[in-house]
Amino acid sequence: MIPVRCFSCGKVISNVWEEYRERIKTESPGKVLDDLGIDSYCCRRMLLAHVEIVETLRRYQ
Repeated sequence: MIPVRCFSCGKVISNVWEEYRERIKTESPGKVLDDLGIDSYCCRRMLLAHVEIVETLRRYQ
């Protein structure tokens, strides 16, 4: 699950997660982030470094 806000600056980033995840399949992540208006390095880090582990953890329920 993507955090709602950036840990560093507090900008809301969760609203772009779904579109970002779909678009990086066909475009470069940097271009997608530019198009979505994510300009700060801290916010870009939050999206680029996020790893979905929910599916992995769900197996152990």
